[in-house]
Amino acid sequence: MPHTDPAASAARITVIGDALIDELRDPRGSREFVGGAALNVAVGLALLGEQARLVAMVGDDEPGERIRAYLRDYRVGLVESPAALGTSRAVSDRTEGEPRYEFNDAARHRSIRFDGAVRAAIEEADLVVVSCFPFDDDAQYAELVAAIDSPARRVIVDGNPRAGMLADRERFLANFEDFAARSLLVKVGDEDAELLLGDSLDVFVERLRAAGARAVLATAGRDGATVHHDGTPVHARIVPLPGPVVDTMGAGDATLAAIVRRIALDGLPTTNAAWANALHEAMVIAAATVRQEGALLRMPHPVGEPAYPS
Repeated sequence: MPHTDPAASAARITVIGDALIDELRDPRGSREFVGGAALNVAVGLALLGEQARLVAMVGDDEPGERIRAYLRDYRVGLVESPAALGTSRAVSDRTEGEPRYEFNDAARHRSIRFDGAVRAAIEEADLVVVSCFPFDDDAQYAELVAAIDSPARRVIVDGNPRAGMLADRERFLANFEDFAARSLLVKVGDEDAELLLGDSLDVFVERLRAAGARAVLATAGRDGATVHHDGTPVHARIVPLPGPVVDTMGAGDATLAAIVRRIALDGLPTTNAAWANALHEAMVIAAATVRQEGALLRMPHPVGEPAYPS
């Protein structure tokens, strides 16, 4: 799947959002991973052969150094914003079955400084991905919109709201819907619909399409993913691979990275067959990712045949 000549064909993709330390607690103990939805997507894109840059807030502390080293290892450029409260941390506690999530003060008050370096990273990019951005902060949202010129041509957005990081649900929803109408592709999940609307994923998709979203990638965990675009919706089921599912934490980010990479290669799909192939590829990559602990994108070898002939 990687490009045969990365220097000649790799797309320049800037991902804007979060970078943090994921702490996983379960009956076996506590383990830490470098993570964050935007960081996972950026690293996934690098693993898929693209030139990825991450715009995120990182603290001047030991966890921040771990994040910087991790990104260097995967050849992801970092354009960092200062973090007065240190590096963000998310705790996923699974000691009693269903996971419970907690975020530190830095994560709850995350922000991006849209300075010259960030604007240059946006201007130089072929595609811009926005994930887990503080859409409930009107000032931050206004800066994001101002920094992206003609966003609908090259922006993909995944709201990725988190209950423990959400300060104003109504503001988040309003700004996210506004940005969705400005974007090439919008990703939403069933948990996003429940958190932001208290309603079904189908209802959320209808709202986004009515607001002007060009294409919506709707993910529903074990029920797979569906793309809603100008044609008939295209659905892809999860892909069975050998081995048990170990950790679903990175499935959505792996799915998004795979779709963004396909858009970088071929442009936004316009036919049902092209969307089916892109979704199948993404589902295979997501299936491989969830068979390892942590959110690092994984690729099975071989990836598999297209769902339909090109």
